[in-house]
Amino acid sequence: MITPVLLCGGSGTRLWPLSRKSYPKQFAPVWDQGTLFQRTAQRLSGRDYTAPLVITASDFRFIVAEQLQEVGIDPGTIMLEPDGRNTVPAILAAALYLSKQDPDALMLVAPCDHAFNDAEAFRATVQAGVPAALKGDLVTFGITPSYAETGYGYLQLAAEPDGTTPVALSRFVEKPDAARAAEMVADGRHLWNGGIFLFRASDILTAFDASAPTLVEPVRAALEGAQPDLGFLRLAPEPWARAEDISIDFAVMERSKNLSVVPLSHGWSDLGGWDAIWRESPQDEKGVATSGPATALECENTLLRSESDRLELVGIGLKDIVAVAMPDAVLVAHASQAQSVKKAVDALKKKSAAQATQFPKDHRPWGWFESLARGKRFQVKRIHVHPGAALSLQSHNHRSEHWIVVQGTAKVTIDGKEELITENQSVYIPLGAVHRMENPGKVPMVLIEVQTGSYLGEDDIIRYEDVYARS
Repeated sequence: MITPVLLCGGSGTRLWPLSRKSYPKQFAPVWDQGTLFQRTAQRLSGRDYTAPLVITASDFRFIVAEQLQEVGIDPGTIMLEPDGRNTVPAILAAALYLSKQDPDALMLVAPCDHAFNDAEAFRATVQAGVPAALKGDLVTFGITPSYAETGYGYLQLAAEPDGTTPVALSRFVEKPDAARAAEMVADGRHLWNGGIFLFRASDILTAFDASAPTLVEPVRAALEGAQPDLGFLRLAPEPWARAEDISIDFAVMERSKNLSVVPLSHGWSDLGGWDAIWRESPQDEKGVATSGPATALECENTLLRSESDRLELVGIGLKDIVAVAMPDAVLVAHASQAQSVKKAVDALKKKSAAQATQFPKDHRPWGWFESLARGKRFQVKRIHVHPGAALSLQSHNHRSEHWIVVQGTAKVTIDGKEELITENQSVYIPLGAVHRMENPGKVPMVLIEVQTGSYLGEDDIIRYEDVYARS
Protein backbone atom coordinates (compact mmCIF):
# COMPACT_ATOMS: atom_id res chain seq x y z
CA MET A 1 0.00 0.00 0.00
CA ILE A 2 1.14 3.50 -0.85
CA THR A 3 0.57 6.54 1.37
CA PRO A 4 -0.18 9.66 -0.69
CA VAL A 5 1.60 12.74 0.68
CA LEU A 6 -0.33 15.69 -0.71
CA LEU A 7 1.57 18.99 -0.77
CA CYS A 8 -1.02 21.69 -0.48
CA GLY A 9 0.55 25.15 -0.25
CA GLY A 10 0.97 27.82 -2.92
CA SER A 11 0.93 31.57 -3.34
CA GLY A 12 -1.95 31.74 -5.81
CA THR A 13 -0.37 34.16 -8.30
CA ARG A 14 -0.19 32.31 -11.63
CA LEU A 15 -3.97 31.95 -12.08
CA TRP A 16 -4.93 35.33 -10.65
CA PRO A 17 -7.68 36.53 -10.28
CA LEU A 18 -9.31 33.09 -9.88
CA SER A 19 -6.49 32.01 -7.56
CA ARG A 20 -5.05 34.23 -4.82
CA LYS A 21 -2.87 33.96 -1.74
CA SER A 22 -5.94 33.41 0.45
CA TYR A 23 -7.30 30.77 -1.96
CA PRO A 24 -4.62 29.10 -4.14
CA LYS A 25 -5.49 27.38 -7.41
CA GLN A 26 -5.73 23.85 -6.00
CA PHE A 27 -8.84 24.88 -4.04
CA ALA A 28 -10.47 26.93 -6.80
CA PRO A 29 -13.07 25.42 -9.16
CA VAL A 30 -10.92 25.43 -12.30
CA TRP A 31 -13.38 22.99 -13.91
CA ASP A 32 -16.77 21.56 -13.01
CA GLN A 33 -15.49 18.14 -11.90
CA GLY A 34 -14.26 19.30 -8.50
CA THR A 35 -11.22 21.32 -7.49
CA LEU A 36 -7.68 20.28 -8.42
CA PHE A 37 -7.09 19.28 -4.79
CA GLN A 38 -10.21 17.10 -4.76
CA ARG A 39 -9.31 15.48 -8.07
CA THR A 40 -5.78 14.75 -6.80
CA ALA A 41 -7.13 13.17 -3.61
CA GLN A 42 -9.60 11.06 -5.61
CA ARG A 43 -6.92 9.97 -8.09
CA LEU A 44 -4.74 8.79 -5.18
CA SER A 45 -7.43 6.87 -3.31
CA GLY A 46 -9.00 3.43 -3.39
CA ARG A 47 -7.03 0.30 -4.15
CA ASP A 48 -3.26 0.52 -3.67
CA TYR A 49 -3.54 3.59 -1.40
CA THR A 50 -3.92 4.30 2.30
CA ALA A 51 -5.60 7.42 3.66
CA PRO A 52 -3.64 10.49 2.54
CA LEU A 53 -1.26 12.58 4.62
CA VAL A 54 -1.97 16.20 3.70
CA ILE A 55 0.52 18.98 4.44
CA THR A 56 -0.89 22.48 4.23
CA ALA A 57 -0.88 25.92 5.82
CA SER A 58 -2.93 26.70 8.89
CA ASP A 59 -5.05 29.18 6.92
CA PHE A 60 -6.20 26.40 4.59
CA ARG A 61 -6.90 23.69 7.15
CA PHE A 62 -10.68 23.97 7.16
CA ILE A 63 -10.81 24.30 3.36
CA VAL A 64 -8.80 21.06 3.09
CA ALA A 65 -11.05 19.23 5.56
CA GLU A 66 -14.22 20.50 3.91
CA GLN A 67 -13.16 19.66 0.35
CA LEU A 68 -12.08 16.14 1.36
CA GLN A 69 -15.41 15.62 3.10
CA GLU A 70 -17.26 16.74 -0.04
CA VAL A 71 -15.68 13.90 -2.06
CA GLY A 72 -15.94 11.31 0.72
CA ILE A 73 -12.24 10.97 1.56
CA ASP A 74 -11.15 10.64 5.18
CA PRO A 75 -7.56 11.89 5.57
CA GLY A 76 -5.13 9.97 7.71
CA THR A 77 -3.50 13.19 8.95
CA ILE A 78 -3.68 16.87 8.05
CA MET A 79 -0.33 18.35 9.06
CA LEU A 80 -0.10 22.14 9.44
CA GLU A 81 3.07 24.03 8.50
CA PRO A 82 3.74 27.12 10.65
CA ASP A 83 4.90 28.82 7.42
CA GLY A 84 5.72 27.75 3.88
CA ARG A 85 9.32 26.55 3.47
CA ASN A 86 9.31 24.95 0.01
CA THR A 87 9.09 21.19 -0.49
CA VAL A 88 11.99 19.86 1.58
CA PRO A 89 10.75 20.43 5.15
CA ALA A 90 7.26 19.20 4.23
CA ILE A 91 8.52 15.97 2.64
CA LEU A 92 10.98 15.40 5.47
CA ALA A 93 8.25 15.90 8.09
CA ALA A 94 6.05 13.39 6.26
CA ALA A 95 8.86 10.83 6.07
CA LEU A 96 9.70 11.17 9.76
CA TYR A 97 6.03 10.89 10.68
CA LEU A 98 5.38 7.80 8.55
CA SER A 99 8.63 6.10 9.55
CA LYS A 100 7.43 5.97 13.16
CA GLN A 101 4.59 3.69 12.01
CA ASP A 102 6.56 1.75 9.38
CA PRO A 103 10.15 2.60 8.38
CA ASP A 104 9.56 1.07 4.96
CA ALA A 105 6.26 2.83 4.29
CA LEU A 106 5.91 3.70 0.59
CA MET A 107 5.32 7.45 0.09
CA LEU A 108 3.96 9.02 -3.07
CA VAL A 109 4.67 12.75 -2.87
CA ALA A 110 2.43 14.78 -5.16
CA PRO A 111 1.52 18.44 -5.68
CA CYS A 112 -2.22 19.12 -5.57
CA ASP A 113 -2.43 21.64 -8.40
CA HIS A 114 -1.72 19.41 -11.40
CA ALA A 115 -4.23 17.97 -13.86
CA PHE A 116 -4.30 14.44 -15.34
CA ASN A 117 -6.77 13.41 -18.01
CA ASP A 118 -6.44 9.66 -17.40
CA ALA A 119 -6.56 8.63 -13.74
CA GLU A 120 -6.22 4.89 -14.48
CA ALA A 121 -3.16 5.43 -16.66
CA PHE A 122 -1.62 7.50 -13.88
CA ARG A 123 -2.35 4.72 -11.38
CA ALA A 124 -0.66 2.19 -13.65
CA THR A 125 2.37 4.45 -14.07
CA VAL A 126 2.74 4.76 -10.30
CA GLN A 127 2.58 0.98 -9.95
CA ALA A 128 5.34 0.67 -12.55
CA GLY A 129 7.61 2.58 -10.17
CA VAL A 130 6.88 0.42 -7.12
CA PRO A 131 9.49 -2.33 -7.79
CA ALA A 132 12.25 0.27 -8.11
CA ALA A 133 11.14 2.01 -4.92
CA LEU A 134 11.01 -1.31 -3.03
CA LYS A 135 14.61 -2.04 -3.95
CA GLY A 136 15.73 1.32 -2.56
CA ASP A 137 15.53 3.76 -5.47
CA LEU A 138 14.21 7.29 -5.20
CA VAL A 139 11.69 7.29 -8.05
CA THR A 140 10.49 10.40 -9.84
CA PHE A 141 7.96 10.65 -12.65
CA GLY A 142 8.93 12.49 -15.82
CA ILE A 143 6.38 13.85 -18.25
CA THR A 144 6.91 13.05 -21.93
CA PRO A 145 7.21 16.56 -23.46
CA SER A 146 4.74 17.53 -26.16
CA TYR A 147 6.46 20.79 -27.05
CA ALA A 148 9.59 22.80 -26.16
CA GLU A 149 8.52 24.35 -22.86
CA THR A 150 10.91 26.86 -21.24
CA GLY A 151 8.96 27.14 -18.01
CA TYR A 152 9.70 23.60 -16.73
CA GLY A 153 12.78 21.87 -15.44
CA TYR A 154 13.83 18.70 -17.29
CA LEU A 155 15.10 15.24 -16.38
CA GLN A 156 17.96 13.84 -18.48
CA LEU A 157 17.74 10.05 -18.71
CA ALA A 158 20.65 7.63 -18.97
CA ALA A 159 18.86 5.86 -21.83
CA GLU A 160 15.91 6.51 -24.08
CA PRO A 161 12.69 5.42 -22.32
CA ASP A 162 10.71 2.46 -23.64
CA GLY A 163 7.27 3.10 -22.17
CA THR A 164 6.67 2.87 -18.41
CA THR A 165 9.84 0.98 -17.40
CA PRO A 166 11.96 2.89 -14.87
CA VAL A 167 15.09 4.44 -16.39
CA ALA A 168 18.17 5.67 -14.52
CA LEU A 169 18.35 9.44 -14.13
CA SER A 170 21.54 11.16 -15.31
CA ARG A 171 20.86 14.68 -14.07
CA PHE A 172 18.36 17.43 -13.43
CA VAL A 173 18.29 20.28 -15.97
CA GLU A 174 17.17 23.76 -14.95
CA LYS A 175 14.61 25.68 -17.02
CA PRO A 176 16.25 26.06 -20.47
CA ASP A 177 16.06 28.73 -23.14
CA ALA A 178 13.96 28.05 -26.23
CA ALA A 179 16.79 26.64 -28.35
CA ARG A 180 17.99 24.25 -25.67
CA ALA A 181 14.43 23.16 -24.90
CA ALA A 182 13.90 22.28 -28.57
CA GLU A 183 17.10 20.22 -28.58
CA MET A 184 16.10 18.29 -25.47
CA VAL A 185 12.63 17.49 -26.76
CA ALA A 186 14.11 16.28 -30.05
CA ASP A 187 16.70 13.93 -28.55
CA GLY A 188 14.09 11.73 -26.81
CA ARG A 189 16.09 11.42 -23.57
CA HIS A 190 14.63 14.37 -21.70
CA LEU A 191 11.35 14.54 -19.77
CA TRP A 192 9.63 17.38 -17.99
CA ASN A 193 10.18 17.31 -14.23
CA GLY A 194 6.70 16.77 -12.78
CA GLY A 195 7.73 17.06 -9.12
CA ILE A 196 6.11 13.71 -8.21
CA PHE A 197 8.15 11.20 -6.19
CA LEU A 198 7.82 7.65 -4.90
CA PHE A 199 10.13 6.14 -2.26
CA ARG A 200 10.23 4.35 1.05
CA ALA A 201 10.38 6.56 4.13
CA SER A 202 13.62 4.89 5.23
CA ASP A 203 15.31 5.54 1.88
CA ILE A 204 14.48 9.24 1.69
CA LEU A 205 15.58 9.67 5.33
CA THR A 206 18.90 8.02 4.45
CA ALA A 207 19.23 10.46 1.56
CA PHE A 208 18.55 13.40 3.86
CA ASP A 209 21.18 12.18 6.33
CA ALA A 210 23.72 11.95 3.51
CA SER A 211 22.91 15.10 1.53
CA ALA A 212 21.14 17.53 3.87
CA PRO A 213 21.83 16.53 7.49
CA THR A 214 21.33 20.07 8.84
CA LEU A 215 17.70 19.97 7.79
CA VAL A 216 16.84 16.89 9.82
CA GLU A 217 17.22 18.29 13.35
CA PRO A 218 14.84 21.29 13.08
CA VAL A 219 12.17 19.33 11.22
CA ARG A 220 12.41 16.43 13.68
CA ALA A 221 12.09 18.90 16.57
CA ALA A 222 9.07 20.55 14.90
CA LEU A 223 7.42 17.13 14.59
CA GLU A 224 8.27 16.10 18.14
CA GLY A 225 6.83 19.38 19.40
CA ALA A 226 3.70 19.11 17.26
CA GLN A 227 0.34 19.63 18.97
CA PRO A 228 -3.06 18.21 18.01
CA ASP A 229 -5.59 20.92 17.18
CA LEU A 230 -9.20 19.98 16.40
CA GLY A 231 -8.16 16.91 14.42
CA PHE A 232 -5.15 18.61 12.78
CA LEU A 233 -1.48 18.18 13.68
CA ARG A 234 0.16 21.57 14.14
CA LEU A 235 3.98 21.49 13.79
CA ALA A 236 6.00 23.46 16.33
CA PRO A 237 6.84 26.90 14.87
CA GLU A 238 10.19 27.69 16.53
CA PRO A 239 12.23 24.72 15.24
CA TRP A 240 10.35 24.81 11.93
CA ALA A 241 11.59 28.37 11.35
CA ARG A 242 15.19 27.06 11.45
CA ALA A 243 14.58 24.68 8.52
CA GLU A 244 16.06 25.89 5.26
CA ASP A 245 13.64 27.09 2.57
CA ILE A 246 14.75 24.83 -0.30
CA SER A 247 13.32 22.41 -2.85
CA ILE A 248 13.75 18.64 -2.70
CA ASP A 249 15.60 18.66 -6.05
CA PHE A 250 18.36 20.99 -4.83
CA ALA A 251 18.67 19.58 -1.33
CA VAL A 252 18.58 15.83 -1.99
CA MET A 253 17.75 14.56 -5.44
CA GLU A 254 20.60 16.20 -7.36
CA ARG A 255 23.08 14.71 -4.87
CA SER A 256 21.69 11.17 -4.83
CA LYS A 257 22.85 8.26 -6.98
CA ASN A 258 19.94 5.86 -6.54
CA LEU A 259 17.53 7.76 -8.80
CA SER A 260 15.21 6.34 -11.43
CA VAL A 261 12.51 7.87 -13.60
CA VAL A 262 9.21 6.45 -14.80
CA PRO A 263 7.91 8.15 -17.98
CA LEU A 264 4.39 9.53 -17.75
CA SER A 265 2.66 10.41 -20.99
CA HIS A 266 -1.03 10.63 -20.18
CA GLY A 267 -2.45 14.15 -20.38
CA TRP A 268 -0.52 15.92 -17.63
CA SER A 269 -0.50 19.66 -17.07
CA ASP A 270 0.71 21.69 -14.10
CA LEU A 271 -1.79 24.41 -15.11
CA GLY A 272 0.94 26.96 -14.57
CA GLY A 273 -0.84 29.81 -16.32
CA TRP A 274 -3.96 30.83 -18.19
CA ASP A 275 -2.38 29.63 -21.43
CA ALA A 276 -2.35 26.12 -19.92
CA ILE A 277 -5.99 26.46 -18.86
CA TRP A 278 -6.86 27.42 -22.44
CA ARG A 279 -4.98 24.39 -23.83
CA GLU A 280 -6.76 22.00 -21.45
CA SER A 281 -10.24 23.50 -21.94
CA PRO A 282 -12.80 22.38 -24.57
CA GLN A 283 -12.51 24.68 -27.60
CA ASP A 284 -14.59 25.38 -30.69
CA GLU A 285 -13.28 25.10 -34.24
CA LYS A 286 -11.60 28.51 -33.92
CA GLY A 287 -9.78 27.66 -30.70
CA VAL A 288 -12.16 29.63 -28.46
CA ALA A 289 -12.83 28.35 -24.92
CA THR A 290 -15.56 29.90 -22.79
CA SER A 291 -16.63 29.30 -19.21
CA GLY A 292 -19.53 30.73 -17.24
CA PRO A 293 -21.69 33.52 -18.68
CA ALA A 294 -19.28 34.37 -21.51
CA THR A 295 -19.97 35.03 -25.21
CA ALA A 296 -17.38 35.11 -28.01
CA LEU A 297 -18.08 36.77 -31.36
CA GLU A 298 -15.59 36.40 -34.21
CA CYS A 299 -12.77 35.44 -31.82
CA GLU A 300 -9.81 33.09 -32.35
CA ASN A 301 -7.53 31.21 -29.95
CA THR A 302 -9.08 33.01 -26.99
CA LEU A 303 -10.16 32.16 -23.46
CA LEU A 304 -13.19 33.97 -22.04
CA ARG A 305 -14.09 33.06 -18.48
CA SER A 306 -16.63 34.69 -16.17
CA GLU A 307 -16.74 33.57 -12.53
CA SER A 308 -19.85 35.56 -11.60
CA ASP A 309 -23.41 34.72 -12.62
CA ARG A 310 -24.11 38.47 -12.43
CA LEU A 311 -21.40 39.41 -14.92
CA GLU A 312 -21.72 38.63 -18.63
CA LEU A 313 -18.33 38.66 -20.37
CA VAL A 314 -18.44 39.42 -24.11
CA GLY A 315 -15.49 39.31 -26.50
CA ILE A 316 -15.66 40.67 -30.05
CA GLY A 317 -12.94 40.14 -32.65
CA LEU A 318 -10.35 38.95 -30.15
CA LYS A 319 -7.33 36.87 -31.12
CA ASP A 320 -4.87 35.19 -28.73
CA ILE A 321 -6.49 36.85 -25.70
CA VAL A 322 -7.12 35.66 -22.14
CA ALA A 323 -9.98 37.42 -20.33
CA VAL A 324 -11.02 36.33 -16.84
CA ALA A 325 -13.73 38.20 -14.91
CA MET A 326 -14.32 37.89 -11.17
CA PRO A 327 -16.83 39.88 -9.10
CA ASP A 328 -14.03 42.16 -7.89
CA ALA A 329 -11.32 41.99 -10.60
CA VAL A 330 -10.87 41.46 -14.35
CA LEU A 331 -7.77 40.20 -16.16
CA VAL A 332 -7.26 40.89 -19.87
CA ALA A 333 -3.95 39.72 -21.36
CA HIS A 334 -2.38 38.59 -24.59
CA ALA A 335 -1.94 34.82 -24.44
CA SER A 336 1.81 35.22 -24.94
CA GLN A 337 1.94 37.18 -21.66
CA ALA A 338 0.06 34.60 -19.58
CA GLN A 339 3.20 33.83 -17.56
CA SER A 340 3.47 37.53 -16.59
CA VAL A 341 0.34 37.57 -14.41
CA LYS A 342 2.56 37.52 -11.31
CA LYS A 343 3.79 40.99 -12.34
CA ALA A 344 0.20 42.23 -12.16
CA VAL A 345 -0.18 40.77 -8.67
CA ASP A 346 3.03 42.49 -7.57
CA ALA A 347 1.78 45.81 -9.00
CA LEU A 348 -1.52 45.44 -7.12
CA LYS A 349 0.33 44.69 -3.89
CA LYS A 350 2.30 47.93 -4.27
CA LYS A 351 -1.06 49.75 -4.56
CA SER A 352 -2.27 47.89 -1.42
CA ALA A 353 -5.20 46.57 -3.44
CA ALA A 354 -7.07 43.86 -1.55
CA GLN A 355 -7.66 42.02 -4.84
CA ALA A 356 -3.96 41.14 -4.99
CA THR A 357 -4.26 38.53 -2.25
CA GLN A 358 -7.84 38.31 -0.96
CA PHE A 359 -10.44 36.11 -2.61
CA PRO A 360 -13.96 37.60 -2.93
CA LYS A 361 -15.35 34.78 -0.82
CA ASP A 362 -13.83 34.59 2.63
CA HIS A 363 -13.83 30.92 3.64
CA ARG A 364 -14.25 30.06 7.31
CA PRO A 365 -14.60 26.74 9.17
CA TRP A 366 -18.36 27.26 9.42
CA GLY A 367 -18.89 28.27 5.76
CA TRP A 368 -18.12 31.47 3.85
CA PHE A 369 -19.16 35.07 3.31
CA GLU A 370 -18.78 37.66 0.59
CA SER A 371 -19.23 41.41 0.54
CA LEU A 372 -22.02 42.55 -1.80
CA ALA A 373 -21.87 46.31 -1.22
CA ARG A 374 -19.90 48.72 0.93
CA GLY A 375 -20.10 52.40 1.79
CA LYS A 376 -18.57 54.77 4.30
CA ARG A 377 -20.63 53.51 7.27
CA PHE A 378 -22.32 50.37 5.97
CA GLN A 379 -21.57 46.97 4.43
CA VAL A 380 -23.84 44.26 3.00
CA LYS A 381 -22.71 40.63 3.12
CA ARG A 382 -24.04 37.28 2.01
CA ILE A 383 -23.27 34.63 4.64
CA HIS A 384 -23.42 30.87 3.97
CA VAL A 385 -23.42 28.56 7.02
CA HIS A 386 -22.96 24.80 6.62
CA PRO A 387 -25.51 22.41 8.18
CA GLY A 388 -24.78 21.94 11.88
CA ALA A 389 -22.15 24.71 11.93
CA ALA A 390 -22.01 27.68 14.29
CA LEU A 391 -20.20 31.00 14.37
CA SER A 392 -18.42 32.08 17.53
CA LEU A 393 -20.22 33.74 20.42
CA GLN A 394 -19.07 37.32 19.91
CA SER A 395 -19.69 41.04 20.16
CA HIS A 396 -18.61 44.18 18.29
CA ASN A 397 -17.47 47.55 19.59
CA HIS A 398 -18.14 49.63 16.50
CA ARG A 399 -21.04 48.17 14.54
CA SER A 400 -24.58 46.85 14.76
CA GLU A 401 -26.01 44.25 12.41
CA HIS A 402 -29.29 43.33 10.71
CA TRP A 403 -29.73 39.69 9.64
CA ILE A 404 -32.29 38.61 7.02
CA VAL A 405 -32.57 34.86 6.45
CA VAL A 406 -33.09 34.02 2.76
CA GLN A 407 -32.56 30.23 2.89
CA GLY A 408 -32.90 27.70 5.70
CA THR A 409 -33.28 28.42 9.39
CA ALA A 410 -30.96 30.28 11.76
CA LYS A 411 -30.72 29.71 15.48
CA VAL A 412 -29.85 33.14 16.86
CA THR A 413 -28.54 33.97 20.34
CA ILE A 414 -28.62 37.63 21.49
CA ASP A 415 -27.54 38.44 25.05
CA GLY A 416 -28.50 34.96 26.22
CA LYS A 417 -31.89 34.80 24.48
CA GLU A 418 -32.30 32.16 21.75
CA GLU A 419 -34.80 32.16 18.87
CA LEU A 420 -35.27 30.53 15.48
CA ILE A 421 -35.33 32.82 12.46
CA THR A 422 -36.70 31.27 9.29
CA GLU A 423 -36.73 32.31 5.64
CA ASN A 424 -38.02 35.88 5.08
CA GLN A 425 -37.61 36.76 8.77
CA SER A 426 -35.04 39.16 10.21
CA VAL A 427 -33.41 40.13 13.50
CA TYR A 428 -31.44 43.14 14.76
CA ILE A 429 -28.14 42.83 16.68
CA PRO A 430 -27.46 46.04 18.66
CA LEU A 431 -23.93 47.38 19.03
CA GLY A 432 -22.18 45.57 21.90
CA ALA A 433 -24.69 42.71 22.13
CA VAL A 434 -23.21 39.24 22.71
CA HIS A 435 -24.54 37.13 19.85
CA ARG A 436 -24.16 33.98 17.80
CA MET A 437 -25.73 32.42 14.72
CA GLU A 438 -26.02 28.68 14.14
CA ASN A 439 -27.49 26.44 11.45
CA PRO A 440 -29.49 23.72 13.24
CA GLY A 441 -30.81 22.28 9.98
CA LYS A 442 -29.63 19.75 7.41
CA VAL A 443 -29.37 22.18 4.49
CA PRO A 444 -27.17 25.27 4.10
CA MET A 445 -28.42 28.43 5.77
CA VAL A 446 -27.97 31.71 3.90
CA LEU A 447 -28.60 35.17 5.25
CA ILE A 448 -28.00 38.75 4.20
CA GLU A 449 -26.17 40.80 6.83
CA VAL A 450 -26.32 44.59 6.83
CA GLN A 451 -23.63 46.18 9.01
CA THR A 452 -23.77 49.81 10.10
CA GLY A 453 -21.23 51.64 12.22
CA SER A 454 -18.05 53.68 12.40
CA TYR A 455 -15.70 50.73 11.71
CA LEU A 456 -16.52 47.57 9.75
CA GLY A 457 -13.23 45.63 9.81
CA GLU A 458 -13.12 41.89 10.47
CA ASP A 459 -10.91 42.51 13.50
CA ASP A 460 -13.77 44.21 15.38
CA ILE A 461 -14.68 40.93 17.06
CA ILE A 462 -14.53 39.94 20.71
CA ARG A 463 -14.90 36.16 20.93
CA TYR A 464 -16.27 34.51 24.09
CA GLU A 465 -16.72 30.94 22.84
CA ASP A 466 -15.64 29.26 19.62
CA VAL A 467 -15.96 25.60 18.66
CA TYR A 468 -13.02 26.06 16.27
CA ALA A 469 -10.66 27.32 19.01
CA ARG A 470 -10.01 30.68 17.35
CA SER A 471 -8.92 33.58 19.54
